[in-house]
Amino acid sequence: MMIKPDDERFADNLGRSARALSDYMGLGLQIAVSFAFFVLLGYWADSEFSTSPWLFLVGVLVGMVGMALLLMKVVRSANKRK
Repeated sequence: MMIKPDDERFADNLGRSARALSDYMGLGLQIAVSFAFFVLLGYWADSEFSTSPWLFLVGVLVGMVGMALLLMKVVRSANKRK
């Protein structure tokens, strides 16, 4: 059976798409886990030290700053590749 050039190109595009999808899914998971970690840490600290809602809000803020820094790093990396 002879392989057509169109078939090879489809396989290459499919592989590239799968790699890009896995990169974005990994990024999303990393953002979600790090944000949840700091929010839950703030919630736990509030319950331990009776400072509600201040440490929870600090956890949310730290999580959001971490997300922004991570996204800036990814955008810079993507811009360097192009």
